[in-house]
Amino acid sequence: MRRRLISVAMAAAVLLAGAPVLADELAGFNAAIEDVASHSRAALGYLRGQKADLAGVELAQMKDAWGVFAERFGRDRPERFRDNALYVTMLVDVPTRIVAAMVMVNFGRSDVAAGSLQAIRQELSAVRRGSGVELLADCVLDANAAMDALLGYQDAPPDWDRPATVTDFAARAAAYGTAVARCDAVAAPSLSQSDKFRRLIDGVAAALALVPKAIAARDGDLVHRVIIELHSLDELLAFRYG
Repeated sequence: MRRRLISVAMAAAVLLAGAPVLADELAGFNAAIEDVASHSRAALGYLRGQKADLAGVELAQMKDAWGVFAERFGRDRPERFRDNALYVTMLVDVPTRIVAAMVMVNFGRSDVAAGSLQAIRQELSAVRRGSGVELLADCVLDANAAMDALLGYQDAPPDWDRPATVTDFAARAAAYGTAVARCDAVAAPSLSQSDKFRRLIDGVAAALALVPKAIAARDGDLVHRVIIELHSLDELLAFRYG
């Protein structure tokens, strides 16, 4: 009996000792991916601003950052991703898309280059979600998608005489609010409490608070202004944390 208790205790000790190792491994993985993503975000910002030369610099640095990631985690992936079928595809797709973006920038096709970078965002998120890992970037991606759905009402406000369209507009606005609130919950406390982050999150809440007013007053101009404000905040979310 005493020997069995000792064996159980030793097994528990091994598990507890392994937990910090797994956590450190995942933290290193996330940090390496964030290095890649930070250059992607900067490149996208420069592409939107038609600054192709600066975008090219960021893409070159993104390519180097991916090389560092692939060298460390290409073969020796974290345990959490061991059985993730999307992982190997990611290792092939991401560097291919980075190079494609660099080529498209040189050809003056900033739109195609930006599409390649957005595809990388989506793929990295899919890989994480496939292994039950959620980062702020994944939540921001969901918020961006919800914003895209809401944008349809920017220049064509709801038909106030058709309750179904008004309900749809309100639902899309609420969905965006839910997505952003989720980002607030996912963010690390140090970030969530920072002034820069709070201005974005609280700004979204303040703009969404005008939606019921716009509906009650049947004010299409207010709908237009609210969506422009939300879109601006959404782009900042993507630029800083996506």
